[in-house]
Amino acid sequence: MSKKVSAGTLKQVFRHIKRYRLLLIISIVLATLSVAGTLYAPILIGDAIDMIIGVNDVDFEGVAKLLVETGVIALGVAVVQWLMNTVNNKITFHIVRNIRDEAFKKIEILPLSYIDSHPHGDTVSRVIADADQFADGLLMGFTQLFTGVVTILGTLAFMLSINWKIALVVVVLTPLSLFVAKFISEKTYGFFSTQSKIRGEQTAFINEMIENQKVVKAFGREDENIEKFAQINARLEKSSLKATFFSSLVNPTTRFVNSVVYAFVALTGAFAVMGTAFTAGAAFTVGSLSCLLSYANQYTKPFNEISGVITELQNAFACAARLFELIEEEPQIPDKENATVLTDVEGSVKLENVCFSYNKQKKLIENLNLNVKPGQRVAIVGPTGCGKTTLINLLMRFYDVDSGSVSVDNSDIRDITRDSLRHGFGMVLQETWIREGTVKENIAIGKSDATDEEIIAAAKAAHAHSFIKRLPKGYDTPVGESTGGLSQGQKQLLCISRLMLCNPSMLILDEATSSIDTRTEIRIQKAFLKLMQGRTTFIVAHRLSTIREADVILVMRDGSVIEQGNHEELLSKKGFYYELYNSQFDKQ
Repeated sequence: MSKKVSAGTLKQVFRHIKRYRLLLIISIVLATLSVAGTLYAPILIGDAIDMIIGVNDVDFEGVAKLLVETGVIALGVAVVQWLMNTVNNKITFHIVRNIRDEAFKKIEILPLSYIDSHPHGDTVSRVIADADQFADGLLMGFTQLFTGVVTILGTLAFMLSINWKIALVVVVLTPLSLFVAKFISEKTYGFFSTQSKIRGEQTAFINEMIENQKVVKAFGREDENIEKFAQINARLEKSSLKATFFSSLVNPTTRFVNSVVYAFVALTGAFAVMGTAFTAGAAFTVGSLSCLLSYANQYTKPFNEISGVITELQNAFACAARLFELIEEEPQIPDKENATVLTDVEGSVKLENVCFSYNKQKKLIENLNLNVKPGQRVAIVGPTGCGKTTLINLLMRFYDVDSGSVSVDNSDIRDITRDSLRHGFGMVLQETWIREGTVKENIAIGKSDATDEEIIAAAKAAHAHSFIKRLPKGYDTPVGESTGGLSQGQKQLLCISRLMLCNPSMLILDEATSSIDTRTEIRIQKAFLKLMQGRTTFIVAHRLSTIREADVILVMRDGSVIEQGNHEELLSKKGFYYELYNSQFDKQ
């Protein structure tokens, strides 16, 4: 194994293997039985040869008996090997299943800062492609490594019992193949590691292009993207060829060494039969030579297989390192042990001297103060990048403030469980998310025990019922991100239906009607007005016509609230809001 495989990666692999140590012991026992049967067969065949050669009367009955025994042993070995492979498969795919479970669970508790700063395709590649590569290498290790080690030890013992002088020479020469394999494996690990990284980069790029194909076509970027993909593909090809070239050297090189050893055994064995060299003090027969040659072949074969396993494990551990790197990422800060559960939400929200930035070298929100009373409708407006959506991220505790505090009902949200805080808010974003499932299941995401009547009532309130009834199977129609049957506006109506069904204590509407036509938007706004009654509501909107009824309008610029008041008050000030509002209604 190359020294470049980190001790941490090996430790993690052994930690997962340890859970299946009973199956591992069973695998080793089966490997031992398989090898024992395989090694005993040459003795029977050697005896049969001696019964045939050098005698006038051949004991056909004795030969037949030996051949039957050999056949029974071969059948038994086949059954044992089948059982061993089944056990090895079970160990391997249980381990990979557990690692994938760990990786996905970690994704679910990673801070959004990690998700936002890493290509999604690369993360997917780690959990899917790298896990598959690791499984292939691990399975080969279990299948061939145990059997190979037991075979080496077994054949060595038998060869020493037949002719220790020849056996000693074999023992001295054969490990040369391992030294060759070790030298080559040190070269291949770096290439396999690079290969995995480039494969992740390629997956991320393909994922990005598929998700944004409309934008690509709209701006005519097909040729540029094809060229960029070709560059990534060429780097992957180059890295893969290097890894494959060096790893492919292992087999022929070790086979050459093993063939030299085999030829030496055949030559010296022939002299021993003639009694001219390497005599063991006892008669060395043709049957003994046949047996020794069989053992020499079986002894050298595992070295060849093990060297191949070592090379394959370089790729497996390179992939495992990427998987464990994801698993070992720092999770989001857990809830405090004594964190309170937010219940009976009144809806008062307070921000005191809040400072936050995604990049600590680039300031965003500084010393933001805000006091929202229960039931108020708060609109947040301002130019792109001023911190509107960031403020929502802080309210939902998707990100924690760098300094200052955010409080709900006079409790710092860091002292409240995340689940209860987020259940207190109902949220509709500009980006829609439709899961694979039926329309009914998508609406009921936030309330899994909802009745059909409640789901239909929520859809009617969101003005989604009419288009849902026109779908092939109504509320039981399968939908998802991969299906093209719904328009962006219809998907948004389903998301709004979820909010209507959950009936939360506080609302966050982040450009919630941006994908809906004007006529439907007017109807939705009426539904929202009814829903917002008595609920603290935060509305992020670029179209200022949609927030004129807000109780308080926060005008943000460069991470700070520069103006605050209702629509009429802000217009009368003729400040930044006045300019923003009138810029949307200037006569062309």
